[in-house]
Amino acid sequence: MMINTIYLRRANKVIVNRGQGSNRISEAYLATAMKNIEYLGFTFSHHLMGTVRTLSKEQFEAFYSQLVADLRVMVGAHVEYKPMYPDFPVQVMEQSDAELYLNAVYHYLTLDLPEYKAAGRIPLMDNINLKVIDLGSKAEFHTMIRQLIEAKVSISATDKEDIDAAIECADVDELDGILPSEIPFKENAGFVVGSLLKHDKANMKLIGRYFKTATDVLRLAVAWSDGDVSLAEATRFRKFKRPERRLLLRLLEQCCPITEDMLRYKQRWIRLGEILHPSEYKNQFAGCKEAFDILRNNKPFTTFNGSVELAFQYHNVWTLIDLLMQRPGEFARRLDHLLRLTEHAEYVVLAFGEVASQVSTPVLLQVKKHFAHRHEPQDLRIFFPKGNIAKATAIPNTLPEIDAAACQDIVGICDQVLIQRFSTLPSLGKIYVDERLKSYNVPFSQRSASKALRTIVRGSRVPMQEGDTIRFFSWWKEGTVNGKHTGRVDIDLSAVMYDRNWQCVEHISYTNLRSSKYQAVHSGDIVTAPQGACEFIDLHIPSIVDHGVRYIVATLHSYTVQPYCDLPECFVGWMMRKKPGSGEIFEPATVENKIDVTADTQIAIPVILDLVERAVIWTDLSLTRHPNYYNNIEGNQKGMVLMGKAMAALQKPDLYDLFMLHAKARGELVDTADQADAIFSEGKGITPYDIEQIMAEYLV
Repeated sequence: MMINTIYLRRANKVIVNRGQGSNRISEAYLATAMKNIEYLGFTFSHHLMGTVRTLSKEQFEAFYSQLVADLRVMVGAHVEYKPMYPDFPVQVMEQSDAELYLNAVYHYLTLDLPEYKAAGRIPLMDNINLKVIDLGSKAEFHTMIRQLIEAKVSISATDKEDIDAAIECADVDELDGILPSEIPFKENAGFVVGSLLKHDKANMKLIGRYFKTATDVLRLAVAWSDGDVSLAEATRFRKFKRPERRLLLRLLEQCCPITEDMLRYKQRWIRLGEILHPSEYKNQFAGCKEAFDILRNNKPFTTFNGSVELAFQYHNVWTLIDLLMQRPGEFARRLDHLLRLTEHAEYVVLAFGEVASQVSTPVLLQVKKHFAHRHEPQDLRIFFPKGNIAKATAIPNTLPEIDAAACQDIVGICDQVLIQRFSTLPSLGKIYVDERLKSYNVPFSQRSASKALRTIVRGSRVPMQEGDTIRFFSWWKEGTVNGKHTGRVDIDLSAVMYDRNWQCVEHISYTNLRSSKYQAVHSGDIVTAPQGACEFIDLHIPSIVDHGVRYIVATLHSYTVQPYCDLPECFVGWMMRKKPGSGEIFEPATVENKIDVTADTQIAIPVILDLVERAVIWTDLSLTRHPNYYNNIEGNQKGMVLMGKAMAALQKPDLYDLFMLHAKARGELVDTADQADAIFSEGKGITPYDIEQIMAEYLV
């Protein structure tokens, strides 16, 4: 069942209907199956065991075979791992430099791996904390999908795939459980309606409510053309059929006035107009015809943004205040710039306070965080450009100082508005908020988030589990994608060590398989993958810290320069190992996380390790290949240091602050989880991994 694949990955739940007959599976059958999935790091909950017991042998085998297949993909155990050195890590550590060198040359010349017979390995000696798979329901699954659709922020490509699959699988009478009355984030609206249309489950009554502006309609046309609904990149529109053209024009007509909004994306609307032929419907959609006429013929039209930019150009603060109060969200985004222009900050703050209640929760949280730390010294400012690729831009922080009292007042306004807003929501009773949630960021923009075993928000710091050795792994495959062969594909896994000042100490990569200072070792460079290939890196944390290393940046480089999106499959992950010499090199049950690498770039930075704080900083970033450098560690040092510094010092609104605002507004704060009706913590109640629920219910 497709929805079980999604449900399992997102919530560790599955839907199982109770068996009706008397021909049930035996206890031994169930026990054997559960013991087998322990190898993958999972087990069944009591409720799931109770339902599975009622299945016939045939029903159970169908359920179990799909479950195991899904679990294998989730942890990366669906492929074969054959590193260059089968007795890694000891084999690499003990071989001479000459043998390592000659083996590498042999592989580069022949593309064959050196032949070694693997020695026997002792069984895994690490204790495994099994992840529990629970029993879910179709109603709960639909609620989870609806929460995604209701998100007040952008969602990822994986989220969209899951929504599309849920819509495809849903019966018409089940759509009410999936579709909310309103879709607040318009990128999501365009995609969802596009999915409904694709699966012939849309009508004007159902979808018309989701379109308020011309840009909403443009996003639908983009989604219908399989383009980027964020509009960060231009889309080649497909040829729409006559009924489809009428639908788009009808939706556009109901959004009047539309001209100013269309001018924001003037060239795209002109191209779309060439396909829609609005003049053919000039009597039916007169507003559309008039707007397209202004765009095509460059007729004068005064816009809000044009007026704002002109006022900024002439430093006309009073005009800016009057204009921006008309659009509170824009006021919030321009607040810092406006405060830098005037010596009368109190008037700007007063004006913002009058309209702050009309600003969305995500924007208010970001404004609050920005001004709370506005006076702290920061070397860099980091931006995440809009789009589907997880790129980041870091620039020197040259912002001039602004009035400290104004900053404090703005923080107070944001707090007051948010608490008042949250107080209108249902009471939560007694509330416990774990202080460790300060390490987890609020999910504002998941647009470029990669599919992962456990997805969290970029910049969050996850505590390392027990164990002194972290083992990174990567796997990739070359082959045919969309009718075109990739050619030879060489993906290099690397780890770069930095001290606390971000000075490079050493790197472990294909050019340096092992360290002479501490226990850090690479499994060997493989440069072709017709059947799939893998690389591993072991890092012994205590020995590395003893030599002054604080940060380790894990990177994946496409040496043969194919972008990851053009590969059949590529992923990276890591395991925590207490006894790295025990068990197989790849032990699924020890996998902490696995990330699918699918970006349209050649360099990926999945995580940064902070060894002193024993934290994994979730970065999920991509770097663009520099044309003057080789695509390897040495060639991208500058870019990685910049990203490393920026991500390690990143300050974004955190979940602790968000949930504390809800606690103040909606209940009574208590000291322990045992006393609480509502729990917000790392592993119980609402957790940082409940992204769908946080986006839909706590960013209102």
